[in-house]
Amino acid sequence: MLLERLYDEDLAQASYFIGCQKTGEAVVVDPRRDIADYLDLATRHGMRITAVTETHIHADYLSGTRELAAATGATAHVSGEGGTDWQYGFAAERLHDGDQLRIGNLVLQARHTPGHTPEHLVFTLTDGAFADAPGYLLSGDLVFAGDLGRPDLLDEAAGGVDTRYQGAKDLFASLKRVFLSLPDHVQVHPAHGSGSACGKALGAVASTTVGYERLYAWWARYLAEDDEAGFVAELLEGQPDAHAYFARMKHENREGPAVLGPLPALERIEGEALAARLAADEAILVDTRDAAAVRAGSPAGALHVPGPAKAASYVAWVYDPATEHRPLVALAADEQAAEELRAHFVRVGVDALTGYTTTLDGLDLVPAETVSPAALEDFVAATGAAVVDVRNRTEHAAGHVPGSTQLSGGRALWHTDELPDPASGTPVVTYCQSGMRNAVVASALRRAGHRVVQLEGSYAGWSAWRHQLVGTGTR
Repeated sequence: MLLERLYDEDLAQASYFIGCQKTGEAVVVDPRRDIADYLDLATRHGMRITAVTETHIHADYLSGTRELAAATGATAHVSGEGGTDWQYGFAAERLHDGDQLRIGNLVLQARHTPGHTPEHLVFTLTDGAFADAPGYLLSGDLVFAGDLGRPDLLDEAAGGVDTRYQGAKDLFASLKRVFLSLPDHVQVHPAHGSGSACGKALGAVASTTVGYERLYAWWARYLAEDDEAGFVAELLEGQPDAHAYFARMKHENREGPAVLGPLPALERIEGEALAARLAADEAILVDTRDAAAVRAGSPAGALHVPGPAKAASYVAWVYDPATEHRPLVALAADEQAAEELRAHFVRVGVDALTGYTTTLDGLDLVPAETVSPAALEDFVAATGAAVVDVRNRTEHAAGHVPGSTQLSGGRALWHTDELPDPASGTPVVTYCQSGMRNAVVASALRRAGHRVVQLEGSYAGWSAWRHQLVGTGTR
């Protein structure tokens, strides 16, 4: 048996390539939408992908199930559980609790495990060449290393009302009925790692075991004591903000993401030609430099997406394909770097990158408006500026600039009604922890018409200034 984990550091997302080395057949579980890595693996190992499946309707990235099935001729399999509201809207084989996928000598058995989502499945995996019982579990968003999938995303991202409580209870039952019924030696391979917004305290290790989680996970004692109420309370406490684009992912993944097929070559456009398109508002520049360079000067109307490491995460904060249809032109070192950016973008359904530029020469660069921590109080008093913390609510609760309101970066563009009317000219002073997230959000809000003033040094800078004042007895 071959089992390879393909991990996307950008979205903290894991997919799995599982193959039978005897028959050369393979299945991919929870693929992302840029599929080259799966095709390369199949070629390298002399295998053919005959099945593609996923554990649930994802909220944080766009599924590659349809894309990979279309490219390989593999059969797509999706959950048929969850009731009428959670049925997929595209053609695929439906899996129900207990159904099996046979890949050569391997057997994947679907188990319905509602909680994170109503239709959620996990897959036990039996290597028939060596064993007659499962040795592995693809746990999706049910169990992570040290944590569980959050049950509140339907409220946060899909328009649900108080579904989190029933979801938490369902999760408790799924752990008892399925996860803890497995032997301790079963290896657990989750769909996310540290940094994912699908849980609040995910471990950074790639896998765990049933026995380890049974002994040491925070939730284990609640199951051991059959304390559902205590479990629900701790599970729901302190969950991070859900990004607004999650709602779009939920909808598109349920209905079926558009199949891209082979993509056209990206156009290289430089200098005056690019300046003319930007001036005519026929394209949007994506400035991929670091936050300090962007603050020093970036073309008016440009979006800041530091790349490529977190390009998918951040482009989904600043560009909404449901409302924005102008093509994107990215600053990139060369065509290969631009193609890497496009691969990240399509993971979150941003398919609008059509070109790249290797230089900003010939473009007018506008420095970002900033205010120092020392001048902030007087600036707010003089202008009536709103001070906005674009970090997560848990970060804000742990400490913030006095008088600031919290609106996380992944939600800001969708909640501009919480900010001063751009027509009023009232500034919005924004900050994050160190300045990177702030630069991303500021670019989107400026493009939306707001006068954005970035707090120099962000919260870390403000805290250092404040501590210096306290230490010198100034305040």
